[in-house]
Amino acid sequence: MAAAALMAGGCWGCGARALPGNGRLALLLLAARARGASSGGRLLCTATQQKNTGQNYEDDQTHPQKGQPNSTEKTLIEEKTKLEEQLKDLTDKYKRALADTENLRQRSQKLVEEAKLYGIQGFCKDLLEVADVLAKATESVPKEEITDANQHLKSLYEGLIMTDGQLQKVFSKHGLVKLNPIGAKFDPYEHEALFHSPVEGKEPGSVALVSKIGYKLHGRTLRPALVGVVKGVE
Repeated sequence: MAAAALMAGGCWGCGARALPGNGRLALLLLAARARGASSGGRLLCTATQQKNTGQNYEDDQTHPQKGQPNSTEKTLIEEKTKLEEQLKDLTDKYKRALADTENLRQRSQKLVEEAKLYGIQGFCKDLLEVADVLAKATESVPKEEITDANQHLKSLYEGLIMTDGQLQKVFSKHGLVKLNPIGAKFDPYEHEALFHSPVEGKEPGSVALVSKIGYKLHGRTLRPALVGVVKGVE
């Protein structure tokens, strides 16, 4: 009762002095407990308020208003757009590089194949001169003189014929073929016209005379045939 009276009166010191020794000690303990409980309650209320305020602030930062992207989202969207453009540009460059590489490979392969086929072109041209001389030597032998009575001339002529035949076999083996277009239609890619002249019984534009035989190497004209072309009668 004394403690209650003292608490109601608000004078802890006066009440404590009025009580005996043990009573004063008990009263002081009760007063300390009352003060601690009061301070703890105030601290608890303050901490609770601060916690609620912090949660509300975090909620505001974590959950912005819908339909209004924050600065971080805008930056990410801009970076995404920029990276997509870079990816598209790099993909286009990569495809172009692949196409250029494939074209270069095909051209290189074609050049290698042509080098294999036409690498002997210069050598073949030199051999054509030998073939021309051999053909002229064969044609210069009088046919009426080739008899058993003239055995030496006959043997020489037969040797020339055999040599020319063997040379033509070597030419054919390496893709070199004759162009002897007598009676064929004139082709400016394979023939070279020396003259035009009307010839009775011949079709205009056809080859009437072959002055020099031409040659083709693997389908490509190595030397055009020198020809005379039939001219139409006006």
